[in-house]
This record gives sequence, structure tokens and C-alpha cells, in this order.
Amino acid sequence: MANAQATHTLPGELNDVPGWFPPLDQMLFTWFLDRQEAGGVRGDLLELGVYLGKSAILLGAHLRHGERFTVCDLFESDAPDGANQAETTKSYASLTRQAFERNYLSFHDELPRVLQAPSSVISGEVEPGTCRFVHIDASHLYEHVHGDIGAARDILRPDGIVVLDDFRSEHTPGVAVAVWEAVLNRGLKPICLSTQKLYGTWGDPEPVQEELLAMLRERNDCGLSVQHAAGHRLVRARSRGVQPPPFPRSRHYVTPEPAPPAATPAPAVTASRPPRSRVRRLAVDLLPPLLVRGLRRARARRA
Repeated sequence: MANAQATHTLPGELNDVPGWFPPLDQMLFTWFLDRQEAGGVRGDLLELGVYLGKSAILLGAHLRHGERFTVCDLFESDAPDGANQAETTKSYASLTRQAFERNYLSFHDELPRVLQAPSSVISGEVEPGTCRFVHIDASHLYEHVHGDIGAARDILRPDGIVVLDDFRSEHTPGVAVAVWEAVLNRGLKPICLSTQKLYGTWGDPEPVQEELLAMLRERNDCGLSVQHAAGHRLVRARSRGVQPPPFPRSRHYVTPEPAPPAATPAPAVTASRPPRSRVRRLAVDLLPPLLVRGLRRARARRA
């Protein structure tokens, strides 16, 4: 995330909710969640850092009977330390729990379980091995991200998916250090990288990675490259005009008024050419009288 964005009106569509959730990541979230559901993978959902609810709203659409969705954010509460408080004041001044809940309930009938607290409480609030999908987008400070990654490893099922935001943004070096440290030293295996997020697992990445590669190769709106580093296959996806996947409109959606019909242009007026005889008479009328008499005499002699 970057600077705060304000929200003032009830959203009619997901795109109306302020936030940093590009179409490429909307497509990838949907693909990973659909794959889990198609494969019968069950488990809870978790998001650390919700801002105004854009990604949480999409996640909530994939919640199935018997599953639980938990979100955790400071909202307008005080941060646990000075550095985190400075970050919150600078980037999330417009964030309130009321704004998040209002946006979420525009699309869903019930709220997720909401924890208004620092993300460090999550290990005591969510049981180990219960989640199939965790999205981490809370603090950008190294110490906090390091702790969030450790909590996600314990909370996820063995084949669960973790998504880490801002892993390579220039203003979030603490996230980058924590993420790549987890890849090199803490057993996290990357599945793919988008412009903003790293998708990974502590399970076997190869089956899901092969299916993802097959899907991406069929699309002409995604750039794709594969690299290898430190024993990991890194699949990089980038948008080439990706459109967000279809998503239900909110209960507040208002159908736009139809545009008025375009006015029919008036036919062009073209000047008609006068008859040749009239042109000749006009030319004669404009000549001096003596010259006219001379022309008439010359015409008579020729006759």
C-alpha cells in the first residue's frame, strides 16, 4: 500500500472500494481460491491488514459453509510501538472500522470475524493448521512482517497458500527483507510473483505451479517469465491489460441512466450551380456598354 485513499460513498461495484488491489491480483486470488474449492480443499480464510475492505470483500465471496473468515487490523486504534504508530498515521489516516464494515456489508450479508488489534495477536486467536488461504498486508516494518510470516506458517494447512503484499515496493524494504529471508531460511516456497505480491506455500509448490503456468500461457493479457534462483522456480506474471474477474455488484448499485440519443446531423447544404445561360447574362451585365456593343457587332459580322 501507498498513501491513504479516502472513501465517501457506498460502493456499487468492487472497483468503487478504495484500495490497492490490481486486476492481476484479483484474477490470481480468484484462481487460487477456485482451485482450492474445485479440489475439495477446506479450511478457514485469514487477512492481516484490511484497509477499506477491497480484497476482504473478494475473499468473503469464497467462504463456504462451515468455514470461518477472520480479519485483523488496527483500524483507528493505537499501534503497539512508535514506529508502527508513525506508519499508521502517515498512510492510513482515513481507515476506520466503520468504513471497512460499511463497505463489506455492501456486498455480503454478514461481517467476518473482526479483530481490532495488532497482527501479533493472531497466533492466539486462530488455531494452528486451520487456514487454507492467508493474505498478509499489515505493517511494512521488518519485525512485524517477520512475526506475521511465522504466524501464517503455523496457522496454514500444509498445502495452504500465503500471499505477501508489497514484497518489492521501494517504500517497503522491511517487507522485502522479511519475505526473502522466509524463502531462504524459513521454508517458504514461492509459487508466483505479481507486481505487488508473492504467492507461496510451505507445502509442495510444483502441482499448483504447473496448473498456474498452463493457465497463464493460455492468456494473451498476461506477460509471463520463469526464472530460477537459490533452488526455487520463480514464475513472474505481469499485466498486459488484465481485466478483473466478474464480481457481483453491491446492494447499493444503481444502474446508470441511459445516454440520450445522439442528435441527427442536418443534411449538408450544397450550393447549386446556376444554368449556363444565366451565367452568360450576368457576365454581359457586368461588361462596359461600349465593349458589349463591340462584341455584338463582331458576332453579327461572323453571322
